[in-house]
Amino acid sequence: MKAEEKKGQNSKTGLMDFLAKNKNCRKIILGAGLIGIALIFLSSFFSSGEKTEPKATTSGNVYTAEEYEAHLEKDLTTLITKIQGVGNANVMVTLEQTKQSVYAKEEKNSGQTTKDQSDGSTRNETNQSNETNYILVKGSDGSEQALAVTEIQPVVKGVVVVCDGGGNPAVQQSVTEAVTTALDISSVRVCVIKAK
Repeated sequence: MKAEEKKGQNSKTGLMDFLAKNKNCRKIILGAGLIGIALIFLSSFFSSGEKTEPKATTSGNVYTAEEYEAHLEKDLTTLITKIQGVGNANVMVTLEQTKQSVYAKEEKNSGQTTKDQSDGSTRNETNQSNETNYILVKGSDGSEQALAVTEIQPVVKGVVVVCDGGGNPAVQQSVTEAVTTALDISSVRVCVIKAK
């Protein structure tokens, strides 16, 4: 086994000695390395032509207020119609406010206090100044926009459910509990009515 290992090491060192002593082989290897580096460097200039910009990852879909209302109504209708005794149901959701964005800002506060002593009396004067600047980010088209930190989703103002079983107090209670749990609102904001 040792003879085979020695033979393998001799062949490796023999190849290295051959490359180190042969000028033509060194020039070929050096030239191939330089060509490889040049190709890597040039590939950055000749890309596919598409500019890739980093995309912000969002958790979930982005909806307008109307789309958000419609989405909630659809999901609640699907949920409520599965409750025993409800029958057919129509759901209306109203929002208290639309989506709000909170932007990154930089605040600078400075204050100055001066003391004036004259004729035995002391007078203190304080000047304070506050400056708020929103942090702006340049877009790919060169326009500047404020950097959004977070978005506050619309708040549900109320839910009206009109269903076939709305006259039954047990069904009303079940529907009210389902809606209040799903939307994390109080039962005062939920109205369940019997359909015609």
